[in-house]
Amino acid sequence: MSRRGWVLFLAMSLIWGVPYLLIKVAVEEFSPVLVVFLRCLIGAALLLPWTIARGQLLPALRHWRALLLFTVLEMTGPWLLLSWAEQSLSSSLTGLLVAGVPFVAALTARLAGDEDRLSPVRVVGMLVGVVGIVALLGLDVAGAQLTAIGAVALVVIGYATAPMVVNRALADVSGVTASAIALTVTGLVYAPFAVPQLGDVATAPARAWGAVVALGVVCTAVALALFFALIREVGPQRALVITFVNPAVAVLLGVLLLDEPFTLGIAVGLPLILLGCALATRRSPRQTERCELTDVDAAVP
Repeated sequence: MSRRGWVLFLAMSLIWGVPYLLIKVAVEEFSPVLVVFLRCLIGAALLLPWTIARGQLLPALRHWRALLLFTVLEMTGPWLLLSWAEQSLSSSLTGLLVAGVPFVAALTARLAGDEDRLSPVRVVGMLVGVVGIVALLGLDVAGAQLTAIGAVALVVIGYATAPMVVNRALADVSGVTASAIALTVTGLVYAPFAVPQLGDVATAPARAWGAVVALGVVCTAVALALFFALIREVGPQRALVITFVNPAVAVLLGVLLLDEPFTLGIAVGLPLILLGCALATRRSPRQTERCELTDVDAAVP
C-alpha cells in the first residue's frame, strides 16, 4: 500500500479498536440502544451541517438508493444485530466471527469481477491473522446459539459488502456527506426506542458522558470520514483487514487503562495479527507489474 494508505490503515485500526473500551464504560449507565442513538446523534450533528454548508447534500441524494443500501449494510442492520447477538455470545466468539469479514469481502469481490486478485500470499496473511485473533481472544463456543451466530453472519456480510457499495456506487459522494446521511437515517431508526430513555442522560456521571462523546466525535464522525478515504486509497478488500487489528487494540487498551492482565495469548496473538496484516495487504503480482509500468511511463520524457 502507499504511505498514505498505511497512515489511514493504522489510524482506522486504532480508532475502531477504541470503541470496545468506550462502550464498556458507557453501557454502565446507558442502554445499548441509547448509546447507539447518542453516538449517531453526535456524529450527525457534526457532519450534517458541514455537508449542508458545502452544498453537498442535495447532489448526494441523487444516489439515495446506494446511500440507503450502505446505511443498512454498515450501520442500521449490524449495530442492531450485534447488540442482540452479544447478549448470548461471548466477546471472543463474536470477535472471531467478525474477523471473517475480509474473507467474505474477497469472495464477494471475486463474484463481482473485481480485478484485485486475492493472491496465495494474501490468503495466508488472512489465515495468520485469524490464528492471531484466536490466540488473542481465545475461542469460547460453549452455549453459543445458532440464531445469534446467524445474526453475526449477517453482520459480516453487511460489513464485507458495504465498502464495495462505496467503491462502486458512491465514488462521486464525499465520505463526510455519505457518513452524515447514514448517521442521520440510523439515528431516526433508533429514535423511537431511545427517546423514551433520555431521562437517564441527565443523571449520568461525567465518565459515561465522556465515553459517549468520544464515541460520537472520534469513533463515528472522524472514523467514518477516514474509512471512506481508506477504501478509496487501498480498495475495499484491504481496508477491511482492520478487523484483524481492532480486537488487538481493544485488548491492549484494556491492559493499559483497565488493568486487565497481559497474557501469553496477547504476547503470541499480537505479532501474528501484525504479520497477517502485512501479508494480507500486499499488492497482487498484476498490480505490482501495473504500478512498475506506470512508474516507467512517468519517467519517459
